[in-house]
Amino acid sequence: MKVFVALFATLACASAGLVVPATTVLRAPAHDSAVIQSHRFGGNFAYRTDEAHAFAAVSPVVSTVRKAVGVSYSHGAPPLPTPSKFSSWTKYKRTVAWILRFLRNSTLKGEQKRQRNLGPLTVSELHDAEKTILQMVQAEAYRTELQQLQAATRIRDSYLHCPGTVPLVHHTLSDVLDRAASDFGTREGVIFVHQDIRRTWLEVRQEADRLARGFLSLGLEKGDRIGIWATNKYEWLLTQYAAAKAGLVLVNVNQAYQSRELEYCLRKVGVRTLVAGQGYRTSDYYTMLTELVPALAEGEAGVPLTVRSEKLPQLRDIVMIGGERRRGVLRFDDLLDAGKESLSGELERRQAQVSCDDPCSIMFTSGTTGLPKGATLSHHNIVNNMKQMGSRTGFDQLSVRVCAPVPLYHAFGCVAGSILAPLFGSTLVFPSEAFDAVAALQATEAEKCTHMYGTPTMFVDMVNISKQGRYDISSLHSGFIGGAPVPFHLMEAMMNEMNMTGSIVGYGLTETGPILTLSYPSDDVEHRCGTVGYPLDHTELKVVDEHGRTLPVGTAGELCMRGYNLFLGYWDDEEKTAECLTPSGWFHTGDVAVMNEDGYVKIVGRAKDMVIRGGENIYPTEVEDFLMTHPDVLEAAAFGVPDERMGEELAVWIRTREHDSLSEHDIRSFCKGRIAHHKIPCHIQFRDDFPKTVTGKIQKFAMREIMTKELGSEK
Repeated sequence: MKVFVALFATLACASAGLVVPATTVLRAPAHDSAVIQSHRFGGNFAYRTDEAHAFAAVSPVVSTVRKAVGVSYSHGAPPLPTPSKFSSWTKYKRTVAWILRFLRNSTLKGEQKRQRNLGPLTVSELHDAEKTILQMVQAEAYRTELQQLQAATRIRDSYLHCPGTVPLVHHTLSDVLDRAASDFGTREGVIFVHQDIRRTWLEVRQEADRLARGFLSLGLEKGDRIGIWATNKYEWLLTQYAAAKAGLVLVNVNQAYQSRELEYCLRKVGVRTLVAGQGYRTSDYYTMLTELVPALAEGEAGVPLTVRSEKLPQLRDIVMIGGERRRGVLRFDDLLDAGKESLSGELERRQAQVSCDDPCSIMFTSGTTGLPKGATLSHHNIVNNMKQMGSRTGFDQLSVRVCAPVPLYHAFGCVAGSILAPLFGSTLVFPSEAFDAVAALQATEAEKCTHMYGTPTMFVDMVNISKQGRYDISSLHSGFIGGAPVPFHLMEAMMNEMNMTGSIVGYGLTETGPILTLSYPSDDVEHRCGTVGYPLDHTELKVVDEHGRTLPVGTAGELCMRGYNLFLGYWDDEEKTAECLTPSGWFHTGDVAVMNEDGYVKIVGRAKDMVIRGGENIYPTEVEDFLMTHPDVLEAAAFGVPDERMGEELAVWIRTREHDSLSEHDIRSFCKGRIAHHKIPCHIQFRDDFPKTVTGKIQKFAMREIMTKELGSEK
């Protein structure tokens, strides 16, 4: 009860108008009474700390709370225990996290319950106070440690090894789901707003078991590839979990793929069974499938055929999501019904055969250049990658409800979403089948989401709508933004318009599990926007020149990595795998980066995107970042186009906030004297939209082709 008094006293701070000083935010080292070596900074300096040091940091908070209690309660300040009364810092953090969940549940259970538990506090005041407490207990334990270590040691070469404080685990995705059902069984696990579906983690596990038994009834063997080609639906998530339980390798198929692309991917990895949705935008999936498998149209409605196709020789079964019975295919719901309890023993035996080092997922690269490659990730890769991400960002301490408008076929959705959530018992909310800014904000309001996922392009749209004040998204306080560089003005708008003061920036590739670097919630805006964060624990990073030599800090070169999160290789493509992997295990990302002396990394651009103008190297990302500082520029994309005299010239497409608000002269005047002359774009065009992938990644190769043709026609 004394702990409850402490927390309610903190709430009273908010209601009494008192603010807990920012300098007294609760922080502690990751281990109690631990010696933490500064290997991540390349030195031998050791920083020793213990509970007494950690608890001392919160004494000003306790003092503020005592004063608040004295103001709020007429009978004076009751006795308030300090955190040092607890046997360990970990127990204190866990207790506070539990109380936060209690307070949140009390609020959501209704006004009468709220009044009984919270006295004079309004719901709005509760949210404000809760945010203050979340800032206090959020897992930013490294901040003090990092500041101490950074002050003592600075790296000189662009190499960093992060030994890690959160140990790696030896779990499969099936293990993760089983543990979620055991530890968080009654907690809401997934919500698909557009399908009116909500499930607890126990219910998700039960239905995943049913579907896994259904897969066994089809005769699928351990290691068989099963494709999933659908928009964001509950069935997508079930297929992912069920495939892991049955020892199958999930193949993510881009929801925007057309017949030719679908054929290539299914044939490349030898998909045995395909689970397909109804379609995406104007595409009808069944019609495209009949082009590849003509025999489907000759079958009976609702009677599945054993597929035989010259174009897809290994495909045997097609399962369609939806109520309609189609010719020659099996309905998803019928497959669920086929997962009889009599197969439970076989499923248990199959699960026991699956190793965490086995392939778990094949994700095709986005195809912005060349044919897509099937990056193969193991259970060990993705489970541990999310374990490290969640621990850094506080998912292990907080009650988290994530709004995820990102596509499930992409690693953003099917790793940072559907694997991170069961690991920490979070709630995952999908607002729509495909990205819809309005639907995302509506879902955030209705479901009281605390975190928002998205790419910069998605957040641009959500920020613009948030400015209209139509939705109450005050429950938001954090989120994850990745996929492209984040402009300063966008991060500031996210913080001001969407309350995302704790938002973090991440960077990675499908091949790296996918997260490689990640900012801390406590990082300043300069670090969150000027860099892509700090390397995750248990990884090595270095920046090298064209000869593979490690460069000094602050020097641009290719970013390389190795660690537990490195993929198994490109499926059935040893040549492409060998091109990016060295004999010593280093993976070449293809990105040009700069490592700062504090270990944070900045991505300058893709090596292949670099523009060479008359012998001068120009990194498009640098030019884009500069143009985005113009108040009227909403989005900018720079790229090279052929030029007879200079070899290449720099071109840029710009999307403005208001139509016809800028001219080419305005842009050149803005650049003059602020960036080097050779970096000022030669060709400037204003466009309403850019060609992009489904995840919002700009396809510069398409822009280059369009611009080259236009310039050629002008000549």
